[in-house]
Amino acid sequence: MRSRSPNAPNIQRRMFCRPLVCLVLVVMIAGCAAEREKQKKKDEDQKKKERVEKLAEDPAFTAFVGRLRTAVAKKDQATLTSMMTPDFGYRWDNPPVGDNVFTYWDLNESWPILNKILREQFVPHGNYMVAPAAVATDPTYTGFRAGMRLVSGSWKFAYFVPGEGVLDR
Repeated sequence: MRSRSPNAPNIQRRMFCRPLVCLVLVVMIAGCAAEREKQKKKDEDQKKKERVEKLAEDPAFTAFVGRLRTAVAKKDQATLTSMMTPDFGYRWDNPPVGDNVFTYWDLNESWPILNKILREQFVPHGNYMVAPAAVATDPTYTGFRAGMRLVSGSWKFAYFVPGEGVLDR
């Protein structure tokens, strides 16, 4: 009969512990990497938020809004068209054939409302600067709203829409 070495239980215990220790180390390393990624994403989001918040004070933005206010006050359709995005939003549904943004604003007497909205403070909301601020802060806001966004480094007027159901003409 073979006698067991007095160290046999220790060797078995060590053999059992090695994979367990390796597993714990792998979990710890993976957890640290995930935490670093989470922190990196959080830092990037914070920087992006700070950049967007500074946009309201950006001289290019304030100059754009000033030019837009002037064009709206004069109802200068050529200037307004040049300041709008190609996919400018002015109604929630599909427009009828022959309808355009200026006809829509004329028929719905939206010019004074647009003029008033453009005098409101613009705040960041997603990729847009929006007015009034309630658009960004109040999920139940149902009034008119205007949005500007950067397109190829230049500010463009992206939308001016009533709250859903406000104008059903």
